Order: sequence, then C-alpha cells, then structure tokens
Amino acid sequence: MANLNRLKAVLADAGQTNKWLAEQLGKDPVTISKWCTNTTQPDLQTLSRISELLGVDIRELLVASPKMSKTVLNNP
Repeated sequence: MANLNRLKAVLADAGQTNKWLAEQLGKDPVTISKWCTNTTQPDLQTLSRISELLGVDIRELLVASPKMSKTVLNNP
C-alpha cells in the first residue's frame, strides 16, 4: 500500500506519541499504529480532528502526489 499520510512524522515533529493521540481521540492505540504505518487510513473527519489537536494544517498530514503538490499545496 502506498503511503497516504504523514501522521508518524507529524506526531514526532509535535513531540507527541501514538498513545497520546489515541487518548485524545478515544481510539485504540493499535488503530493509531495502523494509521502511522499506513496499513489503514483515518477518515477525513478524524484527519481534521488530528490536525486541530496537533495545531497543523490538515494538508501537512497528507502525502502529496506530484500533481497535487503543484495544484493544491501551492495554492493555500
């Protein structure tokens, strides 16, 4: 499966852990681990909540494709 999110990196940048995020979201830590390894993906509502908790733009949680980075990420 392709990497679709950057959750692991963004958590590390914020100095937070999978366990912390699981507690904040009321989710099982195994679920967060699966998101961080890109085994499964959180839904958009959850990604929005994660971006709020970490104080980052939701786009920072996503891996941009070359086409996306030219059209979407360069036009905030």
